[in-house]
Amino acid sequence: MESKDIKEEHGKQNIKLAVDCSIFTVIDGELHILLIKMKEKLTDLWALPGGLINNNETADSAARRILNQQTGVSDVYLEQLYTFSELKRDPFDRVISVAYFALIPAESVVLQTNPRYEDVRWWKMKELPKLAYDHKKIAKYSQKRLKWKISYTNSAWSLLPEEFSLSQLQDIYESILEKKLDKRNFRKRILGLKIIEPTDKKSTFGAHRPAMLYKFITKKPKIIEII
Repeated sequence: MESKDIKEEHGKQNIKLAVDCSIFTVIDGELHILLIKMKEKLTDLWALPGGLINNNETADSAARRILNQQTGVSDVYLEQLYTFSELKRDPFDRVISVAYFALIPAESVVLQTNPRYEDVRWWKMKELPKLAYDHKKIAKYSQKRLKWKISYTNSAWSLLPEEFSLSQLQDIYESILEKKLDKRNFRKRILGLKIIEPTDKKSTFGAHRPAMLYKFITKKPKIIEII
């Protein structure tokens, strides 16, 4: 049975619940993350897209709403990561944040801002500006989890167009893992896993010889040892 002190403490609880999203893409061979520039409270600082969970939402639906509001996309890889609940992570309120990461192809995104934000743009993970709250910690943790995830699942589909070349696929892996991969070994491994299949099309971009285009056989999560 709870003591009187514990009951009183529970009665004083005033905690807000939010979601923060690390939204990743690959641009010109480098991993980027979407950031918004603050206009209220912590003026001029950059932050991860996020917000409070509405009374009629789950954490997952709130994350998907925020993702769609900021990028205009919805059918992408989205995963809940971790709950950040340090007492002083927000200098204004007691806020617990449920963190997510999402993977989207840059060419399909229409970045959107709103009256609360001064700007929204992609930033290289290697060149992050000063971030509000504990968002640098969240972004770095999300990047770490992304490296793990890309190594043993088929989640790379969410960073690519529907049809892609093997060079484009290898570029995604090298950008996230931050290392060069042997071209011959990578292609042999990927094709041997039977997670992608050739289409009847070839690439028409670039100055090089047209390359065969592939597509993922399924977007359903699969555990596979890629790297």
